[in-house]
Amino acid sequence: MTYTIIRDCPVTAIPSGTEGTLTTGMSVFVTQTLGGNVTVRTDQGLFRIAKENVGALSGYSPEAPDASAASVEFSETAVWDALRSCFDPEIPVNIVDLGLVYDLDIEQLANGLHRVEVKMTLTAQGCGMGPVIAEDARGKIAALPAVEEAKVHIVWDPIWSPHMISEAGRLKLGLE
Repeated sequence: MTYTIIRDCPVTAIPSGTEGTLTTGMSVFVTQTLGGNVTVRTDQGLFRIAKENVGALSGYSPEAPDASAASVEFSETAVWDALRSCFDPEIPVNIVDLGLVYDLDIEQLANGLHRVEVKMTLTAQGCGMGPVIAEDARGKIAALPAVEEAKVHIVWDPIWSPHMISEAGRLKLGLE
């Protein structure tokens, strides 16, 4: 669907990860609206609009969240669910089902809060969107109750391959 930018809007170019601005009056075509962020196509290429800036799209109504992070009790399942709400802006499958998350470590601290560390990879080592995707994951984990610290590390071992995609991800992508 096509929308018009109604105010200058900060964006991230895909796949370079370069920050930029879409200017008022530009016409954009929405290609993906998963995880709260929006991927748009313009004559200049693909761009990711972060969820806090989607109001710059005239007439766009963001998807309603299933539940706020504050209403969820902390658990390993809650962390995995937060990770499942993160998407590569070019692929309509979450980072867990894409097989990008390699390790999840949760440590309960003396004060009863938690430190969460995730090791994840990307579909390609040259992807400039890596820091953006990792920060999206970190922010969603950090928003969970009882999380004092959240870290997401990008690793390259083992190298990702399509066989790491879950059955659900393969179905979504039409691979099975």
